Amino acid sequence: MAVRQFTPRGMLQPTPYHHVAVGTGSRHVHVSGQIARAADGTPVAPGDLAGQVGHALRNTALGLAGAGASFADVLRLTFYVTRWRPELIGPFMAGVEAVADEVGLSLPMPPASLIGVDFLFEPDVLVEVEATALLD
Repeated sequence: MAVRQFTPRGMLQPTPYHHVAVGTGSRHVHVSGQIARAADGTPVAPGDLAGQVGHALRNTALGLAGAGASFADVLRLTFYVTRWRPELIGPFMAGVEAVADEVGLSLPMPPASLIGVDFLFEPDVLVEVEATALLD
């Protein structure tokens, strides 16, 4: 495996993600922001943050697989969530946990950032996920 994830002693714990990832390899995989849309563009889980997080992670897994990668190869995840407020962490994590086994996302997750934004490119999009992976 080209990626080792960990949280050094002295860093904030527990968190739903590791603080550090070290990668060794030469092929970089960048999966663009994935949202809750079916392959034909149909919105999935309108108005449901947990449902949209889950589907966006499914789409991210498809992008990784297309490059011969998986979540085990991910160095970093970035989540953009519209109108973020701390009380949304429950639905957000429910979406992650609902699909983690299905998509092969270990918990705690790879290093991750959750960035609150006013809006994404369409009004019904509540979350977007980007992934960076490294392969040998």
